[in-house]
Amino acid sequence: MGEEATAFVPGHVTGFFSSHPDDDPTKAGSRGAGVTLAEGVDVTVRPASETTVYLNDSTIDVEPVGRVLDALQVEATVSAETDLPLGAGFGVSGAMALGAALAANRAFDRRLSENELVTIAHGAEVQSGTGLGDVVAQAKGGVPIRLEPGGPQHNLLDAIPAPARVEYVSFGEVSTEEVLAGNTDQLSQAGKTALSRVVGEPTLRSFVYASRAFAREAGLLTDRVREAILDVNDVDGEASMAMLGDTVFALGTGLSDAGYDPVVTRSHPAGATLR
Repeated sequence: MGEEATAFVPGHVTGFFSSHPDDDPTKAGSRGAGVTLAEGVDVTVRPASETTVYLNDSTIDVEPVGRVLDALQVEATVSAETDLPLGAGFGVSGAMALGAALAANRAFDRRLSENELVTIAHGAEVQSGTGLGDVVAQAKGGVPIRLEPGGPQHNLLDAIPAPARVEYVSFGEVSTEEVLAGNTDQLSQAGKTALSRVVGEPTLRSFVYASRAFAREAGLLTDRVREAILDVNDVDGEASMAMLGDTVFALGTGLSDAGYDPVVTRSHPAGATLR
């Protein structure tokens, strides 16, 4: 038995994406862009006789975490703590998978590299149907742009070189599994258009504009998010929808200016790390 270890993984709000499936989960993934958050997930791994996963002290079944531990051939108690809502577009499942990989690697002295661990966590998310690009973005930090899909051996990442104040209001959940399991042709075409815009103008303003256009063109906007975006627009702010969740986010003070009581955080300058 080894010792316990803890990793911190930033939350991740995806602004837009296109889906790129592949039989090899390390090659599958998404192109797109998002912003990582100073709010994130602390994941502690302790060796145990059988695996149990907790989120905020309640037992939970998070398939990607189980897949990560299976890949590392370990049994452990995995305890995750976060203020971010689950299923609301903040990459919590990806954070738990990546955090479990990093912490288990140390706790069990598996001696794998960062890229190897990110590959394991990314593949686990893809196979579970819970995400396509959160893990690689959370490993990078900042405001990452995913130019090519897949894990570290296959993808290509860039970033918008600017820090951001982030406000958000979450109204509820959207099932990532259901969206990704459906027809994603319209979604992916909208994602390609959004990516072209941000690559041509890699600024925070361009990112939010592209994200908002993507949500509309992909048919993903919920009624409550649409209303909040219009409210922010009325006070000359910029807001969009977190993918995939019933969540509105703004870079700046748009939600506050529009009279909402948002959670306020910032972009996280770095990727996931051991505590």
